Amino acid sequence: MQLGLVGLGKMGGNMRERLRRAGHTVVGYDRNPDVADVHSLGELVDTLAEPRVVWVMVPAGAPTQATIDELGELLSPGDVVVDGGNSRWTDDIKHAEALAGKNIGFVDCGVSGGVWGRDNGYALMCGGDAADIAKVQPIFDALKPEGPAGFVHAGKVGAGHFAKMVHNGIEYALMQAYAEGWELLEAADVVTDVREVFRSWQEGTVIRSWLLDLAVRAMDDDEHLEGLRGYAEDSGEGRWTVEAAIDHAVPLPAITASLFARFASRQDDSPQMKMVAALRNQFGGHAVTAASTHKGADAPGADVTPPKEADAG
Repeated sequence: MQLGLVGLGKMGGNMRERLRRAGHTVVGYDRNPDVADVHSLGELVDTLAEPRVVWVMVPAGAPTQATIDELGELLSPGDVVVDGGNSRWTDDIKHAEALAGKNIGFVDCGVSGGVWGRDNGYALMCGGDAADIAKVQPIFDALKPEGPAGFVHAGKVGAGHFAKMVHNGIEYALMQAYAEGWELLEAADVVTDVREVFRSWQEGTVIRSWLLDLAVRAMDDDEHLEGLRGYAEDSGEGRWTVEAAIDHAVPLPAITASLFARFASRQDDSPQMKMVAALRNQFGGHAVTAASTHKGADAPGADVTPPKEADAG
């Protein structure tokens, strides 16, 4: 089968290689000419035989919107566009409606597998009409892992990215749980080999997982993770998951807390903790630590004298 693939970064480039290994013809376009097979979207479309399938793997938001808008002008009735990026599911509905006016199909596909997907396969969560899904099915079959699992037609347009959004929210919470357990083990003097504790969990325990395997791999590279800064970005899907939970009145305390923990990781000097420290000092006379900009007696680590008549609390 022929496929046009737009976006040849870490994910897109590996997907192209996996598909070619499976015998499919992939014509790739990227703004980086060193990795592209063609020089423009127009050339990509002209290279493919009808009915065409073009898979988009570019950043969510404006880049995806611009790419789909341009493809809408280039493609023909009966062609299909697949958005395999991390788009918000509500955007899928707008894209599908715009393309439907030109009789061009649209499929949204949440893709999970990261840099390991080229060899292990990708988990694919798709939304759209059954007829459009069927046109892309040979590509899905080549990208998914071997065996019965790894692909789902999750529902109508938007369902694929909604499912991937929830997947990533769960991922946030799982990573946070492993991270909290790791920190506690590192803090306890009684445990002398945290890495091997994690390794012992890889077989026979109910918390074994690929994430656990990756945690052990990371500690094999840097046993106490001393070379890393305690800072974690969020891709946006964690936020969307929490927002969707609010819209549907579904409680997500673990996922929400894990998202907020990432926000906290970006604060070298938490403004909230300034107020907490000030209040503890005011009501209970608890010692506070001065800001690093102060000198002398107020240097970092120095205790500031509490109010003389502070109330205990």
